[in-house]
Amino acid sequence: MKNLLLLLLWAALPFTALAQTFDHTHAAWGALLKKHVVLIDGGKSSQARYAGFAQERAALKNYLDTLSKVSAQEFSGWNKPQQMAFLINAYNAFTVEKILTRYPDIRSIRDFGRVFGNPFKDRFFTLFGREFSLDMIEHDTLRKPGAYNEPRVHFAVNCASIGCPMLREEPYVASRLDAQLEEQTRRFLADRSRNRYNAADNALEVSEIFKWFAEDWSSGYRGFDGKGEAMQSLAQFFAKYADLLADAPAHRQTIAERRAAIRHLDYDWTLNDIRR
Repeated sequence: MKNLLLLLLWAALPFTALAQTFDHTHAAWGALLKKHVVLIDGGKSSQARYAGFAQERAALKNYLDTLSKVSAQEFSGWNKPQQMAFLINAYNAFTVEKILTRYPDIRSIRDFGRVFGNPFKDRFFTLFGREFSLDMIEHDTLRKPGAYNEPRVHFAVNCASIGCPMLREEPYVASRLDAQLEEQTRRFLADRSRNRYNAADNALEVSEIFKWFAEDWSSGYRGFDGKGEAMQSLAQFFAKYADLLADAPAHRQTIAERRAAIRHLDYDWTLNDIRR
């Protein structure tokens, strides 16, 4: 009987090891980000050293391979913060890889095409055992109704463009995901080049992200722990962060009281390359 138990334990070891192989700290991606993402504008934005990423493309591809090896079954066994961190990091890392397929002869991710060759719809990588696209990560998975209900992911996924919320200088990890998403939110809203209050017109001039995905801030979102005030509108969201969107106390009060009009700034699709 003792020998039989030992045999069963030995046989189970490969499966146990396999289940524990994925690195939820995303250390390999973190090492690349630390070297090739540069904070600018007081940490409210960033630029990427794509030339540096290109020199370490083998390391990037090794990390991407670890993502592609995760099965749907393994993914479903993770908790939601682990799943979200995985998906956000995958989106950002595969976007960098997409840029490198044409770098340095590329000035915008839109150079790939908007209809034919659309980089967001192109299924150029594998996840969960099938061909996947960036849109499938963002819209079909992260934004899937009833899945995560977390609009702050829009400040975490990066589309390699100046107009996009910054590429974070570290990977997203489950243990700190709420704090990381909150910091990304505050950084983006405090960036006057993309979100600001126009006192002359009593208008909030904000990123087009808030036009494209307005419904995500009207879905009753209550925060990461589900205990916050239910979010029902963009005006309510901006009111919560009024201190970041204006400098003068009177202007902040106007935003907090939801008395400012909302306008959208043109999106800058220029590549967020440090050489620019």
